[in-house]
Amino acid sequence: MNKLNSIKLILTIAIIFLNISHKAFSQNSDELYEKIDIFSEVLEKIETEYVDEVNQSDVMDSAINGVLQSLDPYSAYMSPEIFKESQVETSGEFGGLGIEVSMEAGVVKVIAPIDDTPAAKAGIKAGDYIVQINGEQVQGKSLMEAVNLMRGPVGSDIEITVRRKGLKRAKIFKITREIIEIKSVVSKLIDGKVGYLRLRAFNQNSDEQLKKEIYKYKKNNLKGYILDLRNNPGGLLTQAVKISDFFLDDGEIVSTKGRKQRENRKFFAKKGDQISGKPLVVLINNGSASAAEIVAGALQDQKRAVLLGETTYGKGSVQSIIPLKNRGAIRLTISKYYLPSGKSISNVGVTPDIKIEEENNEEFSINTETDNQLNYAVKLLNG
Repeated sequence: MNKLNSIKLILTIAIIFLNISHKAFSQNSDELYEKIDIFSEVLEKIETEYVDEVNQSDVMDSAINGVLQSLDPYSAYMSPEIFKESQVETSGEFGGLGIEVSMEAGVVKVIAPIDDTPAAKAGIKAGDYIVQINGEQVQGKSLMEAVNLMRGPVGSDIEITVRRKGLKRAKIFKITREIIEIKSVVSKLIDGKVGYLRLRAFNQNSDEQLKKEIYKYKKNNLKGYILDLRNNPGGLLTQAVKISDFFLDDGEIVSTKGRKQRENRKFFAKKGDQISGKPLVVLINNGSASAAEIVAGALQDQKRAVLLGETTYGKGSVQSIIPLKNRGAIRLTISKYYLPSGKSISNVGVTPDIKIEEENNEEFSINTETDNQLNYAVKLLNG
């Protein structure tokens, strides 16, 4: 990084600061000028003192990403390369692991592994912290950079090192990438009396899949239903509203609030409970996030269901992908979810009515003998 480039970089950053908010700048001009001076001094020290030559473009990307990540764990910068890859549909060229992740304290945290994916089969769990990918340290990288490292050709292997609460040593998982195809809903009739509905994600047609499974059991004289939202990382807000509406006859489902008026919206249930008012138990855990929390929270607030399990993840915000002039993009939080009670989910989650900690650490299966939370829910409905 030569002297001329350093000056250009300093001027560019100064212009960015000046354009962020003229009003804010005029109110705090002395403080912001001081910050710009400090930033230029830091760049100069890097140029003259750092052990290796630094790529100017990488410095700018890191600076931009640092600003975004200081806002919340879900806002991030995507370089043109990463943004382009994020738009590519899975077509056999690239494979994945099947996990939803976020950033926490500079480390990638697993929100939830998705059922029947390589990550779930390998034993990755909600709450795991990914500290290394193929021996490369994750700390210091952006979320998008870490996600990009986890992608690769179908059939290729990847080594993930994780830290797990309660374990002294890190665990290493060798996983083979696959094309991730998610069937949103699986169901089962338990003891001939309980309709079990597992919702794995909130995709484009999740509501239609769920409705189809519910109708399968309409002819049975069921005692009630279990809606399993454990390890459901969320998805589309529209699907969360439609699925909540299946079990409600009226009332508010969720509201969103942001700085702009257009982000302030309320969603209400229409007439018609798809399970005719039968008892409903919802299973949740720390891997239940975003849209899953909206459904669980709405059904709890409207006193339509009993929530059983563990407190949910606490991702109560809406992100928007905003393209940039350089063909990159930023993922930016534009609003937050609020439950009918007025409570925010962000960083708090939804608390179960009946707290039952998971005992089984094996891969998920619909089995009341190995799943203590499911077993408790069945007994609750059977009275």
